[in-house]
This record gives sequence, C-alpha cells and structure tokens, in this order.
Amino acid sequence: MAQSGNPLDALFGTPPGLGCAVDRTEEPRRPQDGLPYVDDSPASSPRLGSKARGGRDAAEPSRASELDLEKGSEMRKWVLSGILASEETYLSHLEALLLPMKPLKAAATTSQPVLTSQQIETIFFKVPELYEIHRDFYDGLLPRVQQWGHQQRVGDLFQKLASQLGVYRAFVDNYEVAMETAEKCCQANAQFAEISENLRARSNKEAKDQTTKNSLETLLYKPVDRVTRSTLVLHDLLKHTPPSHPDHPLLQDALRISQNFLSSINEEITPRRQSMTVKKGEHRQLLKDSFMVELVEGARKLRHVFLFTDLLLCTKLKKQSGGKTQQYDCKWYIPLTDLSFQTVDESEAAPNIPLVLDEELDAMKIKISQIKSDIQREKRANKGSKAIERLKKKLSEQESLLLLMSPNMAFRVHSRHGKSYTFLISSDYERAEWRENIREQQKKCFKSFSLTSVELQMLTNSCVKLQTVHSIPLTINKEDDESPGLYGFLNVIVHSATGFKQSSSLYCTLEVDSFGYFVNKAKTRVYRDTAEPNWNEEFEIELEGSQTLRILCYEKRYRKARLAKEDGGESADRIAGKGQVQLDPQTLQDRDWQRTVIAMNGIEVKLSIKFTSREFSLKRMPSRKQTGVFGVKIAVVTKRERSKVPYIVRQCVEEIERRGMEEVGIYRVSGVATDIQALKAAFDVNNKDVSVMMSEMDVNAIAGTLKLYFRELPEPLFTDEFYPNFAEGIALSDPVAKESCMLNLLLSLPEANLLTFLFLLDHLKRVAEKETVNKMSLHNLATVFGPTLLRPSEKENKPPANPSQAISMTDSWSLEVMSQVQVLLYFLQLEAIPAPDSRRQSVLFSTEV
Repeated sequence: MAQSGNPLDALFGTPPGLGCAVDRTEEPRRPQDGLPYVDDSPASSPRLGSKARGGRDAAEPSRASELDLEKGSEMRKWVLSGILASEETYLSHLEALLLPMKPLKAAATTSQPVLTSQQIETIFFKVPELYEIHRDFYDGLLPRVQQWGHQQRVGDLFQKLASQLGVYRAFVDNYEVAMETAEKCCQANAQFAEISENLRARSNKEAKDQTTKNSLETLLYKPVDRVTRSTLVLHDLLKHTPPSHPDHPLLQDALRISQNFLSSINEEITPRRQSMTVKKGEHRQLLKDSFMVELVEGARKLRHVFLFTDLLLCTKLKKQSGGKTQQYDCKWYIPLTDLSFQTVDESEAAPNIPLVLDEELDAMKIKISQIKSDIQREKRANKGSKAIERLKKKLSEQESLLLLMSPNMAFRVHSRHGKSYTFLISSDYERAEWRENIREQQKKCFKSFSLTSVELQMLTNSCVKLQTVHSIPLTINKEDDESPGLYGFLNVIVHSATGFKQSSSLYCTLEVDSFGYFVNKAKTRVYRDTAEPNWNEEFEIELEGSQTLRILCYEKRYRKARLAKEDGGESADRIAGKGQVQLDPQTLQDRDWQRTVIAMNGIEVKLSIKFTSREFSLKRMPSRKQTGVFGVKIAVVTKRERSKVPYIVRQCVEEIERRGMEEVGIYRVSGVATDIQALKAAFDVNNKDVSVMMSEMDVNAIAGTLKLYFRELPEPLFTDEFYPNFAEGIALSDPVAKESCMLNLLLSLPEANLLTFLFLLDHLKRVAEKETVNKMSLHNLATVFGPTLLRPSEKENKPPANPSQAISMTDSWSLEVMSQVQVLLYFLQLEAIPAPDSRRQSVLFSTEV
C-alpha cells in the first residue's frame, strides 16, 4: 500500500497503510495527552528569538530575526508539501471506494442486483461527500504552495475544512453499521465478496497505472483513522507560523474546532479501532517496544521489536522517500503461545557472535567525540545550517554504527515451529526485562494463531502510531538544552540487601549507560549461604555521559551444566531482582555521599553514591606528607628508597603475577575501596608487614592500589612537559617518523619515570599473554592505564555556563582520553624498546627522519 513519504501527514494524519490494526486501549493522543510538540502559546509557535517575537521594532528586524522568519516560511512550505502528498494518497483511497459504487448502483435496479440500494447507501455512507471536501481542499492548496511566499495565506482553507467535520461525525456514527452490513453482504454474495477484497487504489498521482490492492474493510477505516489524528499537522503549522502572520488566528480557530470535535468522538472510536485488531472479544495491546540488534546469518541488523499481548513482532524500520516518515517492514512474528527461550546444550554450537574489537569501538567513539566538537565549533562560529546538518548526519551514522556493533550478550527466542532467532543485547538488565514481560504475558495466552498477510500488514503499519520508543537511542536525538549526562567518576558502596526468602549465594552487578547503551561496570563478591548479604564494597565507575545507574542482584548457581541448559544457555545464575536510580546532576553535585534504597521485587538493596565531576577527578593532588609514597614525585621516592622502581610498584606487580594473572578483568574490575585505602595507608607509613597484608587481600584491591598510585602522582609518569609531544607524535601518519618520535620522547623521560614505565610495560604485556583467560587484551590494558599514566596535571577550571559548553568540554576530554589510550597502546604493541643507555647510539633517533 503506497503511502506519502512525508512525516507530517495530511490534515488528519497519514492513514497507517492498511488501517490501524492495533491499539493500546487508550484514546488517540490529544494535545493534552502529552504530544511532544503541542503548545498553543504564541511563544512556542515559530522558532524565533524573544526579540523577533515582538520586543524589537518591526521596521528594523535583526538579521537573526530575518533568518528565523525565512526558516519558518520554509518549514511551513515543507509541512504543506507533505499535506499535499498525503492528501493525494487519501483521495486515491476514497476514489477506490467510489469506483465500485456506480456499477453497484446500476446493478441495484436490475433483476439481479449484487446489493440493494439501501445496502449501498449504508456501506458507502458519506464517502462521496468526504471525497468532494478533500478534493476542494487539495485543489485550493496546490496552487498556493506552488506560488509560495512568506506572506502566502492558507489558513482559510484549513478553517473551512475544520468547519466541515460534521460529515466525519455522520461517517463515524454510521461506521459500525456499515462494517456489519458489508460483512453480511460478503457472506451472502460471492461476487461482492470478490469485489470487496480487490479494490484498487492509485499509488500516486504520477504513477497513474500503478495501483495497490486493498480490501473494502481497510479502505472504510481510512476516514476513521484520519479523524482521530486531526490536530497533528495543525500544530506543526502553528509551530512555524509567527503570531503576526494573518494565518495564525485562522489556524488556531481550525485547531480549536478540530480538538473539540476529536474529544467528542474519541470515546466512540477507541473500541472500534480495537475491534479491527483481532477476533471479537480479543484486544491486542502493545506492552513494550525497543530497538535491538538481531544476528542474521552472522551479520548484525538493527530491528525495532514490539511485544503485544499475544505475539512478539520483529520489524525493520525503513525510511520513506520524503526523508522523515517512519514505516516498518515485518521480518517475523511469533505468537506468545508458540514462543520459548531457546535452550542450548553445552555440546551444541551456539550461533557465532561476530565480536567487534575494542579498538574499533574506541575508534568510533573518537570519531563521535571529534564530530561533536566540530558541531559545537560551527555553532559558536555561527556557520550555516547546511554545514551543521552534514556533521549531524555523520554523527548519526557513527552513533548508529556504535550502537549496532557494541552488544554481545545473546538473547534467543524459539518458535515451536522450529525457527530460532538471536538478539544481541549489551545489558543483562534489558534481557531479563524482556524475558519477564514475555513470561508474564504467556500466562494469559492459551491459543495459537496465524495472521493473514493483510492482518500482518495492518499490524505492522499500526506500529508507527503505537511505538513508545520513537527513535534510536542516540545523543544526536537529544535537544541542545538536554543534559549531556555525567562525565567523571561515580563511587558506589553496595552495603547490604534484605527481603530474600531463603539463604543462597548472592552477588550484585552495576551497569551504567554510555554512548547510548548500558555497560556492566562492577561486580561484588559472592556472599555465600545467606538471606541478608552484607557486602559493604565500594566501586569507582567512570561515567561517559551517563544518566542512569542500574543494579542487578543474582543468585549464584554452581550446577552449571544442567542449569545453563534450563536457562536458555545464557546465564547459569538467576536474577533475583533488578532496579535503577537516575543520576541527577543537581542531587549529586555537592560531592557528598547520598544514601539510597533500591526496591526490586520485594528485595531492597542499600547503596551510597558519590559523584566527582571530570574537572575535579582529573586533578593530580600533591601530597602534603612527603614521607609517604602516594602523591609524591617518583624521583623523590626512588631516591629515598635507593631503588630504580618504587617499592609499591614492585610489590603490587609481584603479587598480581603470583595469583592474579588469570583473574577475569584484572585491572578493569574495581577492587573494594576500603581495602585499597588500607593498603594505601600501609604503603604510606612504610609498613614492613604490607606483604603479609597483601597476601590476604582480594587481588583486585591490589590492582586498584597500583592504579591509584599512578593516578595520584603529582605529575604523570609521562610528565607534563612531554605530554603534548606524545599527543602530537601519536597523531603522525608516517610510521617511521612516528616510531622515531615516540621512542625519542620515551627515552627522554627522567630516569626514574622511564625505568618504572618499562618495568610496568613488561608486566602488562605478560598480563595480555593470558588474554584468553583473563579477557584483558593490550587494548583493554591501554584503556585502563592510558589516562592514569599520561593525564596531565589540571589547572583550575570554571564549571561550564551552559549545557552546550559542557558537551564541548566533555567531547574535548573524551578526545584527550582516546589519545592517551593510543599512546600507551603504541608502546604495548612495539616488539622491542631500546635500552635507556643506548638512546644516543640508536639510529632511530636521527634528526633527519
């Protein structure tokens, strides 16, 4: 079924293809129901500055006002062009209804009528009148849009159209009788049944020979659906029409009439829209929808997935020729009675998930940060909108790619007819949510069914209107004044949990959102055989534009082989509860601990959280106590100890190499903060028993202590002096020049810094050799240690004055962090580094290169 490609529909909204197959037992959304762009106040009409709205003498408009007026005029023309395209489609639907009317009327007077005159009148009631109304409207609007100018007036046409809504009232009042009559006539007369299933509507005005097949039922629903959306385009027109424009009062009047009319019939239309959905007595509602990544023959595909009360529908979002209107293609559906979560025996090969290298994901993040910086620079320079739009398009492409490539957690569903489907999700929270929603709904589903192609098309078309997630979760979709999220460090103490019905082994994981998707950031230890675990563990989590903290509580299961099979081969551990807390900048800005309790399915988890923004967390603070090791220059420590590498570095590395090389996520997984602080205090007082203390501690706390030591150095291991040179050197494109520059810089570091770095570098390479076990690649290690070793000492920064400045600063920081990671990764990937005493002899350091 051809539809207009314009996102702003016709006056009463584009009919959703083959009619609205589904609804959610709620009224069609009116302005007061929370449509995102509904506001009748003059201030919100066009996107004009306050001066342009009346504070400046009209005889001397500012250049900005003129540009805004010009943009508003263009937007009105764009909206009206969309209305015309949609009107063409609607008129073709009405024409398709009128086409069989004449022969049916002619036959009614013969000895062998197909329908009686009364039946024809009932079924096609008011269709000719509707056609004439919209034909007149279209014929009046077309020439005005073709001769468009800022002062062109169209309000009278919309006012006239609104005044004729009484014809729609008559049509709606008759609609149910018309449908019942048509159904009876189809059953009684095979010829009419054939006619009613094969009505042809013209695809568009240009393609006169191209038609699409529709049923009578589908076409008769078009006016019903149209009238339920009568206010939408009027709102868009008002939004871009200045209050001073002669059209403004006329459009407001048309909007008022339409709203009053719509509210008067909503109660009547809603049940009828549901009755179109499924068999009598059943009501299909949308429960949940989301964008997800599907694995199709080894390739990642972005899907929009809809969970209805009786089925799971997987669709592909497609763009229309107009550029903005959303439309869906159905990929597959499974009735909930036929759906199970696929079991995967350990002996069976699960579908291969194509993993994307962390380096590639980081490269995407670098591009995203660079493009965001470019957009802010263009905005500050007041460059043209075309340049900004091009950058926004690039940003959307990169963010979409990152969203597509990031998730690696399998969520498999299986149809009892033998088909299996695999989604990739980045968060166990979302996977659990989908599974719970489906299982809960399956308790109410008893019969299987199959949809005809028309029913499936109707259902898919209805998704445009029913969707709750309207756009892919990209930062590009945020408004400029929206919060950019939090950048910095979040300290979280997971205290305890209550409400478990029986003793078991319990642990928690923490997730935060980053670049539009959620990532697992921390995991508590397993608290065994208890119904009241007391973890009291603190974690430090880096935030990248984060707005939400999620916590999941798991029951540890040790009979892995059997239970993995039962749980779909996804996780041997059972999620006992899950919850989340919004990270509100206002609440967290004072940098004090905030206590909170998260309730989840009868379980309560007690947390404390504290946020340190990036401008504070990036500062290196010299120690006031020079007798310690933390916050003291590395040369001072090695001289005092008469060593080449500080004792703390050697001790931590030795202990990690003794028992932490196969620890999953070593250096990435947070250690318990209280243990780290205890170790820090012991090293600071030169505690000789520190080695005994370390042997009894969790190895992640030791790794955390080593990272903390380097982070608290008063200047980075790579020094403030050389840091800008390293950043420039890593950006060189010629590999020979890059190697010469980077090695020359490295070997120019102070001796204590250089020897300590080389010692640490060898250790990190040995850690990466165990990557298959500990999951820490060279890139992962560079990500963890790059900012720690290179981040320069920060000067005092004032907080940003507005959100766009905050976005610009955070993008700049993100680029710096990426550069720091790349520098360390470069040295980790070098096969050999010349010994310090050979620097002068090395041919690599020829100044000719």
